Amino acid sequence: MATTELHAPRVAKKSRPQRNDKPVTPGRIALYATLTVVSLLMVVPFVWMVLTSLKTPVEIASQDAGLLPEHWEFGNYVDALKAAPFATYARNSFIIAISHTVINVFVASMAGYALARIKFRGSEVIFYLFIAALMIPTYTKVLPEFLIVRFMPLAGGNDIFGQGGSGWLDSWWALIIPGAVTPFAVFLFRQFYLDLPVELEEAARLDGLGEFRIYARIMTPQVKPALTTVALLTFESSWNNFLWPLLVTRTDSLRVIQVGLSVFKTENGPQWHFLMAGTTLATLPMVILFLIGQRYFVQGFATAGLK
Repeated sequence: MATTELHAPRVAKKSRPQRNDKPVTPGRIALYATLTVVSLLMVVPFVWMVLTSLKTPVEIASQDAGLLPEHWEFGNYVDALKAAPFATYARNSFIIAISHTVINVFVASMAGYALARIKFRGSEVIFYLFIAALMIPTYTKVLPEFLIVRFMPLAGGNDIFGQGGSGWLDSWWALIIPGAVTPFAVFLFRQFYLDLPVELEEAARLDGLGEFRIYARIMTPQVKPALTTVALLTFESSWNNFLWPLLVTRTDSLRVIQVGLSVFKTENGPQWHFLMAGTTLATLPMVILFLIGQRYFVQGFATAGLK
C-alpha cells in the first residue's frame, strides 16, 4: 500500500540585508580623524560663546578665568533682553527673513523652471547673465541699491523724478524688496529642473495640464532638496544681514536683531556677557532650522541637481 507523504509548506527564509561595510584603511582613518578635528574646531567658538554668556563681567575680564564659569549667571539672558527691545528686533528679523525666503523660493523657482524647460529666444543669454551676476561682490552693490531706494519715484515724498523726499528709506519696502531674489537660487533651481525626465511634462501635457500647473504640481515637488537648500540659505542670509538694515533704517521699530546687538558696544567697551547672551539667542533659530532641514540641505549640495 502506497503511503502518502505530507510535506510541510516551505517557509521562505528572509534574506538578510547585505552590509556594504567598506574596509577600514589607514587613509579612511586619517580622513575621519581630520574631519573630527575640523568639526571640533568649528564647534569651539560656539561653545566659548555660550560659556562666556554665563560669566560675570569680572570673570570675563580676569586673566586667570577658565573656560567654565565659576558662577553660572543665567540672569545675563534676562538682563540682555531688558537692555533693548529685542522682541521688536526679533519680530522684524523674522518678518524680513520669511518674506525673503518666500519671495526667493517662489520667483527663483519659476525663473529656473522657465530657463530649464521652456525654449524661447534668448534663454541662454539670460542664463549667462545670471551666472555673471554671481560674480559681482555683494558690497559693490550696496551703493547702487541704496541710491535706487533713496530716489524711488513717488515714494516717501519723492516726486516722479525721485526728488524731494526720502524714498523707501526707513520702510519695509527697503528692507524686503532689494535682494529678495538671488541669482544663485535661480541657477540652482535651473540645474535641478534641467535634470528631471522629460516624460513627466509630456505625460502632464497629454492630461491637459497647463504650463503653470506642470511647474507647480508635477515638476516642483520633485526638487525638494533645491527648495530646502534655497529656503535655508535665504533665511540664514537675511537673518544675519547687518549692513543693509543699518543703512536704510533710522528708528527702533524697524531695527533687526543683528543691529540691535550693537547696543552692547558702549563707549567703555563691549559688554561681553550681554553681547554673548544676545548672540546666542540670535543664533538659536538658525541652528534649529538647519537641524530640521539638514537632510534635504546636504542632499541639495551633494546631488547638485542630479536625479
